[in-house]
Amino acid sequence: MKKQRGRELGLDFQGISGNSNAITDVPGILVGQTTLTNSSSQSSLGAQSQVRTGVTAILPFGHDSEPRIAHAGMYALNGNGEMTGTHWIRDAGSFLGPICLTNTHSVGIAHHATTKWMINKYREAFAQNHLWAMPVIAETYDGVLNDINGQHIDEDHVLNALNSACAGPVAEGNTGGGTGMICYEFKGGTGTSSRSIEVGGKAYTLGVLVQANHGKRDWLTVLGEPIGPVMRDNLLFDKETGSIIVITATDAPLRPDQLRRIAKRGAIGISRSGSPGGNNSGDIFLAFSTANARRLPQLDAPLQSMTHLNDECLDTIYQATVEAVDESIINAMLAAEDTPTFKPQGQLCQAINPEELVKLLRKAGKCR
Repeated sequence: MKKQRGRELGLDFQGISGNSNAITDVPGILVGQTTLTNSSSQSSLGAQSQVRTGVTAILPFGHDSEPRIAHAGMYALNGNGEMTGTHWIRDAGSFLGPICLTNTHSVGIAHHATTKWMINKYREAFAQNHLWAMPVIAETYDGVLNDINGQHIDEDHVLNALNSACAGPVAEGNTGGGTGMICYEFKGGTGTSSRSIEVGGKAYTLGVLVQANHGKRDWLTVLGEPIGPVMRDNLLFDKETGSIIVITATDAPLRPDQLRRIAKRGAIGISRSGSPGGNNSGDIFLAFSTANARRLPQLDAPLQSMTHLNDECLDTIYQATVEAVDESIINAMLAAEDTPTFKPQGQLCQAINPEELVKLLRKAGKCR
C-alpha cells in the first residue's frame, strides 16, 4: 500500500502546494527515474552484492528538441560533494540540458550518458555548430546500503531515466538516485514538494526536489519539534557522513543573481529539519527558472533582453523555497522503505514510523 505523504498524514506544513505537490507542478518540468534493486549479483570485492541505487533525471524543458538555456544560480553550504557544470553556472548564470542525480561513484557514467542524450536530442544544433555539452550531474553517497564500488549504473539506466521523464506525481523514498540514501539515520531518498505563489498580481509555481542523505538522528526536528531525541531505534552512525542535493525550480522570471540567492535559501530549508551542515556532508543547492528561456548564446542575437522580478518581491519566493525544501525532506523519509545495510552487513536502516511521528506532532499541536 502506498505510504502517505506529510500533508496526507495531517502534518501542518505552511503554504499552498501545487496539484501534485512536486517539482513537476512547475509547467514544462518532467522527472524520470531508474531504480536498481538486486541482492544476488557479485560484489566488486568478491562477496555477495546488494544493489540499491539509481538515477533521477529532471528535464527543465521536457522533451523539446530545440536546445534552450535555463537561467540558474547555485550555492554550496558544505562542499564535500559534486555537482558538475557549476563553474559555468557561476560565471554565465545558465545551463543547458537535463539535471541528473545519482550516487557518488556514478557521476562519470551519468555525465557520459547525459551528454549522449543531449547530442541526440539536439542533433541538428550539434551537427551544424561547434557546441559542447556540460550537463548538471549531482551525487550523494549510498555506500552503506549499496555496493557503490560495483558501479552498477550503466549508460542505459541513465538514458531510461531521461527518456521516461514525465509530468505529474513523482515517486519518492527508495526511488531513482535516492534508492540507497539515509536521512537522519532513517531511510531517506528522493523527496519533492511545491508551492503556488503570487507576486505582483501574477501566479507562479515553485517546486523542489531533494536527494536526502544527510543528518544525525540527534538533530532531527519536524515542524519545530525535536523528534530525534525521542525516536531512538536502530541508530547507525557515530557522526554525520551524508549529503543532500536540493534542486529548486520556478516559472517566475528571475535573474541569475536572484536565483543564486534562492539557492542559498536551501540551506535554511535543510536547517528546519535540524541539519547544521556537517563537515562530511555535501550540501549543494541549485535554483533555476524556466522563464526567459533562450536559444544557445552561440545561436542567438547580439542584443539580449529579459523580464525579471523586482528584488523587493523576492521574500515570498524565499519563504516558499524554505517551506518546500523542508517538506520535501520529510516526504522523502515518509515514503521510504526499510533497507538492510550492505556495509556493514547485518543492520537495518529503518524508515521513520509515521504513526509514532504523528502521535508526537499531534501532542505538540503540529498535526491535524
